[in-house]
Amino acid sequence: MPAPLPRSCSTPDQPVRGVLLRGILLIGVLALLAACSRKVEQVEEVRPVRVLTIAADTVDAIAEFPGEVRARYESRLGFRVGGKIVARKVEVGSLVRRGQVLMQLDPQDLQLAQRQADAALKAALSNRELAAAELKRYQELHAKNFVSQAVLDAKQTAYQSAVSSYDQAQAALRNQANQTGYADLVSDVDGVVTAIDAEAGQVVAAGTPVASVAKSGDMDVVIGVPENQVDHLRRITDVRVRLWANPQERIAGKVREVSPVADAATRTYAVKIALPDAAAGVRLGMTAYAAFIDPSAKALIKLPLSALYEASGKTSVWLVENGAVKLAPVTTGGHSGNDILISEGLRAGQVVVTAGVNLLKPGQKVSILGAEPVAATKPAAGGGQ
Repeated sequence: MPAPLPRSCSTPDQPVRGVLLRGILLIGVLALLAACSRKVEQVEEVRPVRVLTIAADTVDAIAEFPGEVRARYESRLGFRVGGKIVARKVEVGSLVRRGQVLMQLDPQDLQLAQRQADAALKAALSNRELAAAELKRYQELHAKNFVSQAVLDAKQTAYQSAVSSYDQAQAALRNQANQTGYADLVSDVDGVVTAIDAEAGQVVAAGTPVASVAKSGDMDVVIGVPENQVDHLRRITDVRVRLWANPQERIAGKVREVSPVADAATRTYAVKIALPDAAAGVRLGMTAYAAFIDPSAKALIKLPLSALYEASGKTSVWLVENGAVKLAPVTTGGHSGNDILISEGLRAGQVVVTAGVNLLKPGQKVSILGAEPVAATKPAAGGGQ
């Protein structure tokens, strides 16, 4: 039989330890439940924002659109005959004169065709002279009653046919001579080369554009206008253009043409504004801004675009009152430079959030960035004023 265990290692102590462990766990669970039942203090979030104290004033309602300076007349030129380009005489930006050669085709085939037409003309000339001689001889024989009238009529017809063949060959030679001359692509105006679309060695078909030439002189500023403003801007006569290269100078322009069809890609209507010939420093391709000025008789409010908040199809702004924000629906009334004009919904003296509008919610507390501390004797409700 096995020896008896020592008393100190007897099993009756193990149930006691289990009871103690279960008690400790129960106390921990109760403490955790007590901690969860406590109310956690919620700290109200304060958003930093930038604000603007608005003021109403009578302003000029200006709608300004970016555009590009272009030549009023620009032609895409192509050869009137097909062939292989053997020479290019100009570069993009080259100043050209009327009649100057821009490109040349290989003239060999055209010259051969011209020789063929010349040979056909000589043959037609010989046939006409022969028919004329025979007609004269038979007229003499008919006068002596040696031939009948029918034979004379046949010779008359043959002569007329020979004359017609000669005229046809002569016209064919002139046409082929023109074709040979078309091997040289020449500029039909004084201007500047704005594009090159083909190079030497390339075979082109008749009429394929190979170069673009802008006529010197008249220039336009071309802009795109949204469809909801076309009719209104069409009636405005005061148009001023400024160049990105010289923003301080304003050039008086005039609306010359409004496209009747919207652009398929941008869905805007192209408007061409004529510039005066005396405008200095204006070059093709410059970036320009066209401002349509319509003096407004009533006071309007100008706000930066960043102040507008769009939600559910409505335009609103955030007003700061007593350190919190609230939404105020507004009605826009056009543009003034980079600002938006507000015609209804605001009044002078109100404080509007101009940055951070998409992170706010009604009633949220805000702090004004850049605001100086307010003295204790002054009310805190004037935040940002």
